[in-house]
Amino acid sequence: MTAESGTIHASAVAIADRGVVIRGRSGSGKSALVLSLLTLATQAMLVADDRVLLSAQGGRLLAAAPAVLAGKLEIRGLGIVQRPYVSPVAVDLVVDLLPLAECPRLPEQHELEAALAGIVVPRVFIAVGAADAPFRVLAALSLFHNKSLI
Repeated sequence: MTAESGTIHASAVAIADRGVVIRGRSGSGKSALVLSLLTLATQAMLVADDRVLLSAQGGRLLAAAPAVLAGKLEIRGLGIVQRPYVSPVAVDLVVDLLPLAECPRLPEQHELEAALAGIVVPRVFIAVGAADAPFRVLAALSLFHNKSLI
């Protein structure tokens, strides 16, 4: 578990009433995963792309868009586009995009959570470039929160 607060290099999306923070190295596909989720999930909205403001409030982790990036999403090959967005949102899941060799196949219990801004949130690992990444995000939200989004 890592403790982070303030502005982090990540992207975030809201799906129905749940917030998802997507972390990963530069070029790992954070923006592409956000675009996939926006396209796939009818109730998905952009929160922030490239940078996310994290804070703790009332025992919940909140993710918000920095003002300068609000509503902006990078689509590789097309550029930066303006999208409707919502900010802030309560975070219900952290997605860590990692090379396949670094993703635990059967994660230990302690690996299924991340501490951000002092708040523990469920976490899932997804391999960079995984074709089923958006489906894994929706499945993780459903499993961790007992409500189907698929």
